[in-house]
Amino acid sequence: MRDGKWHVKGVLDYPGIGGTEQGNGPADYSRVLKEVHLGNGLAVYGRVARGILGWELQRRAGLRVRADSPTAVPGARVVSGFGVGPFRLNAPCEVVWVRQPSPDGLPQSAGFGYGTLPGHPARGEESFEVEIDGKGDVFLRIRAFSRPANWFYSAGGPVTRAAQRYVTSRYIKGARTLAAEGTSP
Repeated sequence: MRDGKWHVKGVLDYPGIGGTEQGNGPADYSRVLKEVHLGNGLAVYGRVARGILGWELQRRAGLRVRADSPTAVPGARVVSGFGVGPFRLNAPCEVVWVRQPSPDGLPQSAGFGYGTLPGHPARGEESFEVEIDGKGDVFLRIRAFSRPANWFYSAGGPVTRAAQRYVTSRYIKGARTLAAEGTSP
């Protein structure tokens, strides 16, 4: 927060800053690309876009979120984390790109990408984007490129990759609940 209660220090220190916006990243980084269909229509698209840009996707994934902006804007700093007490793993990031939804017109997309800051267990970038195509179908796209931040996280390779798959599955579940809100069963 900018009121002095907490402050995230450091600078982005990985190659390919902003690469998730175009779907690319450094060749020697692990990559993730997940795309799922969420439904149909501008209402679904709008709910998911607002949820992504307002940090709700992270909260619904079970992460504790502290951000210096109520919505994702370029340069915003955010710390998300999971666990409790001394077993909480914090992941500081900085938003590197944002795409706002348009009031009309199809196809379009909205979302953001953020990059890791010192103290994050990985080095790299992750993005969350919702897209509505020309037929009105709505899709979630999660992209990431990363590598362990240090030897400790490198040593836990299989566990680290399993944790990333788990959190990604939680993001997808959160997006599906956002998409379904306000619809009848």
